[in-house]
Amino acid sequence: MSPSSAHLAPGVWGVVATPFSGSTLDVDEASLARLVEHFEGAGVTGLTVLGVFGEAAQLSGAERRTVLETVADSVSLPLVTGATALGTAPVVEEALLAKEAAGDRLAAVMVQVNSPRPEVLARHLRAVHEATGLPLVVQDYPLVSGVRITPEALVAALRDLPFVAAVKAEAPPTPVAVAALADALDAPVFGGLGGVGLLDELACGASGAMTGFSFPEGLVACVDAWREGGHAAARAAWSPYLPLVTFEQQAGIALAIRKECLRQRGLLAESEVRPPATPLPPALHEQLRRHVQEVK
Repeated sequence: MSPSSAHLAPGVWGVVATPFSGSTLDVDEASLARLVEHFEGAGVTGLTVLGVFGEAAQLSGAERRTVLETVADSVSLPLVTGATALGTAPVVEEALLAKEAAGDRLAAVMVQVNSPRPEVLARHLRAVHEATGLPLVVQDYPLVSGVRITPEALVAALRDLPFVAAVKAEAPPTPVAVAALADALDAPVFGGLGGVGLLDELACGASGAMTGFSFPEGLVACVDAWREGGHAAARAAWSPYLPLVTFEQQAGIALAIRKECLRQRGLLAESEVRPPATPLPPALHEQLRRHVQEVK
């Protein structure tokens, strides 16, 4: 079967942080513009805005609109926007706001799995699509949603939904999930989780990565090398980044590490996170600096 026109293009969909500034942690539009311009220069296929890494759950509706409008004005890339809610009605509200703010630049809305029961999830996704007319990226991220679904149940929910633009597989072990989903679905499957499993996800059929690793050029290099030279080439391209990938994925502080890394790279003016996210412990600043210097 030929790919649907709604399907996301393969490659790297960079997940964008939301920078804040000052004691009131206002959205820093200048840093945001600089950040997404860097993503575009790094060669990403598209951007995912207002995802978990974008701290969307801590943003007001007006702030979400500001973020989307700033990104759309700064780059020409297609956009996926995240929806933080699990219920159908609030997801529809978030999606319609994104549609209004981003217009035809919006490639899809990313919706989290909200039930382990295929029939419930399918009904939810159909309702969101019917209310918005938008393609959907389905995100399986139990660490955030609290919902655990088997790959088989996820396939059962999605196989008859032509408006599914992609699946983002973030339920460990991700290579196993990617293999099952890629084998059974027409929609492309992307890995996440900071790229920890990227090589194995590509080997199992992933179409690329959709994640917020602080060196998107490394993700692009790995995925491009996989296409051109297979596993050996991709491993060589990705290896220099792996110590930092592992460092970034520390439980509870991954967001703060990534934002500080982006600050050290000169892409963000400040690296603050909004509560309830945990700030970067001072003891790790020097080690992060070493990692950044080693990658550069």
